[in-house]
Amino acid sequence: MDFVVNALQSGLASLASYLAAHVLLCLVPAFFIAGALSALVPQQSVVRFLGPDAPRWIAYPAAAGAGSLLAVCSCTVQPLFAGIYRKGAGLGPAITFLFFAPAANILALSYTGVALGAQFAIARVVLSLCFGVGIGLIMALLFHRDDVARLADAAAFAGDQGIARRSVVFLLALIALLIAGTLKVDLLTARLVSVDVALPAAGIAQAQLDLLLPVDTLKGDEGLSLQGVALIALLAAIGVAAWRGLGKVDEGFNRWTPVSLWLIAGTLVFAALGVQAAADGLRLTLTGRSVAVALLLASLLPLARRLDAWDVQQWLWETWRFVRMIFPLLVVGVFLVGVIRVFIRPEWIQAIAGANTLGGNLAGVAFGVVMYFPTLVEVPIARMFLSLGMHPGPLIAYLMADPELSLQSILITSAIIGKLKAWTYVGLVALFATVSGLAYGAWVDGVSIAWIALGIATFVGILIAALQVVERLTVPASA
Repeated sequence: MDFVVNALQSGLASLASYLAAHVLLCLVPAFFIAGALSALVPQQSVVRFLGPDAPRWIAYPAAAGAGSLLAVCSCTVQPLFAGIYRKGAGLGPAITFLFFAPAANILALSYTGVALGAQFAIARVVLSLCFGVGIGLIMALLFHRDDVARLADAAAFAGDQGIARRSVVFLLALIALLIAGTLKVDLLTARLVSVDVALPAAGIAQAQLDLLLPVDTLKGDEGLSLQGVALIALLAAIGVAAWRGLGKVDEGFNRWTPVSLWLIAGTLVFAALGVQAAADGLRLTLTGRSVAVALLLASLLPLARRLDAWDVQQWLWETWRFVRMIFPLLVVGVFLVGVIRVFIRPEWIQAIAGANTLGGNLAGVAFGVVMYFPTLVEVPIARMFLSLGMHPGPLIAYLMADPELSLQSILITSAIIGKLKAWTYVGLVALFATVSGLAYGAWVDGVSIAWIALGIATFVGILIAALQVVERLTVPASA
């Protein structure tokens, strides 16, 4: 009975930590970006660069390039992926974006290089680029007929309309808000002003929270701060207001619409503010991030006023649609990950993944699925396991799988593209992550590059032969 209670507590702790630390400054802007992509970007603009008929040498580099600029995790990328996919992007380029953005964005690569060394960073970007494009191409081939059918009607009525300049500026401001809220650079993390507020009860309350939800690096538990509690409460208030203000905006603006938007803006500013509990009170810190988030939010108001009222209404409605579709699955997935984590012992993973074996690399992939960590948190976890004896090969397999195959991201991807496509994607990521781990691990163990190249060439040859068979069976039938 105690074990069940501990599992439920772990699930709640995982959910509380995630909601307090990661939802607001990354996921909330991502939802609004997805809504803007769906409402403000003409379908033809997306189809031209990322559609199934776009030249591959344009579509796939564009998808990878867009992903490299966003420091997002597998959950934050989901609404962005849903936005471009539903707007007309081909399945292949959309999958490349889905894979590359959390695995090999600029921040993840730089942090990997600092924490694990340049070799790991180089391996991560090269493997992510090759496999991200490769998986996208394979998915596009396997589901070619479905993609053509999905976009047939849209292509007939898309026309030649381009995206309006005011929409581009508005979308760029939203992307800048996402980057300002997540990017870890000196300009944003620098402390500008600190103010101490006398509140002795704050220290006592924080101590109780530390006992209730302690920080555990091994499990990825980040604890819960007083600011986090306030943010969860504000998030609940946003949900209530947005249910009326955004959920019914398709019928027209109502009094709840500005309430929900101002509440969201105020909450994002508060999330960007540094709040630390001490024994004698609270320390409030204004950082570069606080200023950047506030200024960008302030810039959105005049930019939104330049848009047509109907466009704003559609933007808010599409944003709410993505929230309603994705956020419940995210909550369930994060909770289940916390529950499952209780049943997994890290020492088991260490014992299995101590050598560059097939089982060890599969264990690294499985660990990335079950033990989900938010973006960049997987890097110190990887460094810890490297110091505890995990082989570099399985470690690369873990770094390739963790940003892609978390339980909640699988659930959300299934809701967006369907179960068959989602599980095919999961299988391909697991396959390529395992192969990448085996190849990198063999190189670390001193195996000749020639033998590694021969092994990879054999794998690629078998894969190409299988895909050619599939192409003969599928592509002619779609004509």
